[in-house]
Amino acid sequence: MRVVVGMSGGVDSSVAALLLKRQGYDVLGLSFQIWDQRHRTDLGLCCSVESLRAAESVCRHIGIPHVTTDLRTAFREKVIEPFCRAYILGQTPNPCVLCNREIKFRYLLEQARQFGAGAIATGHYARLSRQGNASLLHKAKDPAKDQSYFLYVMTQEEMERTLFPLGELKKEEVREIAARAGIPTAERPESQEICFVGAGKYGDFIRNLSPESVIPGDFVDVSGNVLGRHKGLAFYTVGQRRGLGVPSGHRLYVVRIVKETNRIVLGRREDGMRREFTVTNLNWTGPPPTVSSLSVGARLRSTMKEAAARLTLSGKGAATVAFVSRQWSPAPGQATVFYLHDRVLGGGTITSEHLDTP
Repeated sequence: MRVVVGMSGGVDSSVAALLLKRQGYDVLGLSFQIWDQRHRTDLGLCCSVESLRAAESVCRHIGIPHVTTDLRTAFREKVIEPFCRAYILGQTPNPCVLCNREIKFRYLLEQARQFGAGAIATGHYARLSRQGNASLLHKAKDPAKDQSYFLYVMTQEEMERTLFPLGELKKEEVREIAARAGIPTAERPESQEICFVGAGKYGDFIRNLSPESVIPGDFVDVSGNVLGRHKGLAFYTVGQRRGLGVPSGHRLYVVRIVKETNRIVLGRREDGMRREFTVTNLNWTGPPPTVSSLSVGARLRSTMKEAAARLTLSGKGAATVAFVSRQWSPAPGQATVFYLHDRVLGGGTITSEHLDTP
């Protein structure tokens, strides 16, 4: 069977392609050009010129064909512009989740059909299983590298036709496989940046893209007292401590962003703790729950461990999440993902509705 592998030029996607070839698949490497980064040559960005060249080099080394598809227009319309709009509204969107939902798996499947492939694959650290007629999404074997948080937006069709060759491996094993095979990017460092922002700050990126969207306003404390002036909502996110420029006898954090009044509320760390909020745009990776309320483990960000919570469905693709203990800085626009042991049940987007505030 032919498999189309999404190739970023990194060690993970390279080893995913190598392992599939060793298993006897007819492998095709596919890279997406998603952002015009001709001036960037570092390997740390998945859309840089050097990353695309690295992917091509890896495919030559492995002995598989490689193609590049230009998705710059789609990526701008479906990821960059929604990301910027959300940030301007004082939200905290996750561009990797947006990309997985709108670009990566959708266009991999589209290209797979064009190339007569029966499956697609990526270098994500996650696992899939079958239960009856349904595909189920699980955490990776390596908890330090698990990327299931970013994949809760996958559809059943995508899961049915996707392979995750690295799901049972640890990162050290992947690098060892790459080194033994002489893969050119075996020691390539991992990207720690958003691909289209790079080392710059979100606010600067948004200001350059839409200068009229960044309007200064007031910093206020939780009682509404003015503490100073901010540079524009796009320069701040809930939970932020650095770069506020407001003198205080104690540490201040962004605890709330109020788009309607163009105000940013600052407070102590305890002011940023929350227990309950609403999520919308729910997506279930497997069969949806048959009960209206259930106990889950929930993550507010990819790097946190699940915390015990009660999920209560309210209809129309929305639910209330009530944690047993208060959590640090959940923010509107952020993804919340629900787990049952190692299985990803689904997830949704935090809204400002019913967000308990100071």
